[in-house]
Amino acid sequence: MKPRIIVCGLSRTGYKIFRLLRQQGALVVGIHHKPIPGESAGDVIVGVLHAASTLTAAGIQQAHTLVIAGPDDELNLSIMMQARVLNPRIRIINRFFNTNLGDRLDQTVPNHLSMSVAGLAAPVFTFAALGNQAIGQIKLFKQTWPIHEEYIDENHPWLGRKLVDLWNDRSRMLIYYMPLKGEIDLVAAVLSGQELKVGDRLIVGTQPRVRSIRKSLIAKVLKVLTNLRQFKKHAESVVAMSIVLFVIVVIATLTYTSTNTNISIVDALYFAVGMITGAGGNDKVVENAPASIKLFTVFMMLVGAAVIGLLYALLNDFVLGSRFKQFWDAARVPHRHHYIVCGLSGIGIKIVQQLYASGHEVVVIERDSNNKYVNTARGVGIPVIYADASFSATLKVANLESAAAVLAVTGNDATNLEIALKAKCMTPKVPVIVHYAEPDFARMAQQVFDFEAVLSPAELAAPAFAAAALGGEILGNGITADSLWVAFATLITASHPFCGQPVKDVAMSADFVPLYLETNSQTIHGWDLLETSLSAGDVLYLTMPATRLYQLWRSAPPQLMAS
Repeated sequence: MKPRIIVCGLSRTGYKIFRLLRQQGALVVGIHHKPIPGESAGDVIVGVLHAASTLTAAGIQQAHTLVIAGPDDELNLSIMMQARVLNPRIRIINRFFNTNLGDRLDQTVPNHLSMSVAGLAAPVFTFAALGNQAIGQIKLFKQTWPIHEEYIDENHPWLGRKLVDLWNDRSRMLIYYMPLKGEIDLVAAVLSGQELKVGDRLIVGTQPRVRSIRKSLIAKVLKVLTNLRQFKKHAESVVAMSIVLFVIVVIATLTYTSTNTNISIVDALYFAVGMITGAGGNDKVVENAPASIKLFTVFMMLVGAAVIGLLYALLNDFVLGSRFKQFWDAARVPHRHHYIVCGLSGIGIKIVQQLYASGHEVVVIERDSNNKYVNTARGVGIPVIYADASFSATLKVANLESAAAVLAVTGNDATNLEIALKAKCMTPKVPVIVHYAEPDFARMAQQVFDFEAVLSPAELAAPAFAAAALGGEILGNGITADSLWVAFATLITASHPFCGQPVKDVAMSADFVPLYLETNSQTIHGWDLLETSLSAGDVLYLTMPATRLYQLWRSAPPQLMAS
């Protein structure tokens, strides 16, 4: 029988996972806190998600896998513990916003895999900003590769090329092949010398390139000096108070020298500064002065004390508070070819980290100075502008006109649309990537506003959860023509059904596409991979339709399918 899967928490992401699993033919039952229109009572159990009675009604004792897909970490943790008590051997796929907690649970709890919607969706946002029309991601050779679909039309450069010519390129992985006519798997098409024809489709993974643009310390200092115009905005109050203090000192100095010609300008300046700052000075300057000068001195002492107090307070706030950080960040905003990330949400910080790791310059616009991810961004030297990204002035400070792309990824869909429309109005040539939570409305927004990409994290992450529920630790996934395919690594043991057989033979019989093989501390790819026979200890990386995973379960224990 196919493994029984329970999806607990049918919110936006959970319901998408539920429908995907059912679409792939899995035996799936949902659990939700309220009825869902169009779903029967047998398909969706209604009740308290973490209650033992609800999980029992869903068949937790007989289930093979539980997918916990709710947005609340605390509730998901309660469901996980209750499910493990009711069925100690059940495999759990758990959605966690707190990735540190998820990693700790993966190390502590057997058969537990934590996944993050933000972590799964962020790479696709990043690839879209870089210009790749990615439909997914895959982890190969310790890198995250973008996946895209190549539709062979009359003008495509690959038209008429043999698949075997594309097979040996290590920087480009052929993942799946869908001919317009007939049914033939990718490996058989490669071995038979199949040529690409109009209407054929290929799923391809492309190796990402890491740019090396780290600048020297001298270049960074020069950049700050050229951006000192930002000082006026972020330190104008300090400058103004300093000017007031200077004027007071000058007035006092000139007054003392004009009323007593025997006093040098240096002595008068020394006394004026000491008197105003409270540090003391040469009292002989006013000892024999008329009463008017003494009254003037008293007045200057009072005014000076107030000015000095205000100046010290402003300096303290500027240097020790956030003002200096704001000035420093604004001074380091890149001039050109940078990426503007608006909103340090959970997905926003992931995008920032991935762009930075790829060698790109990034600037962040965040309205909340207390955002918990600000220090993370600053920790790697990324400037953060505290302002509303929907204002034209803010986007100008971020040098929108010369930016490579803008990503509107705040937690509010309306705000994201406002930012995107403002950016497009100011600079139509700059690509705009928009975060929109509701998948259906994301497609509508793409069509109505013609942005470069409007992406829904639920739409992007749900296939990965569904693929993980069907078996193994998933390295990548995608949907083509309503069919879900997955990429994973399987450890070849002496009892594995693939052991001792050539890769090309098992690939054609099991309908999978081999990507590469790790054997004896080396990797084998391309034509050599197809001719290699699998041995115990090898790790085979492959892609296959999700509907075939349960067949692999029947012949190999799930623990063999591990990265």
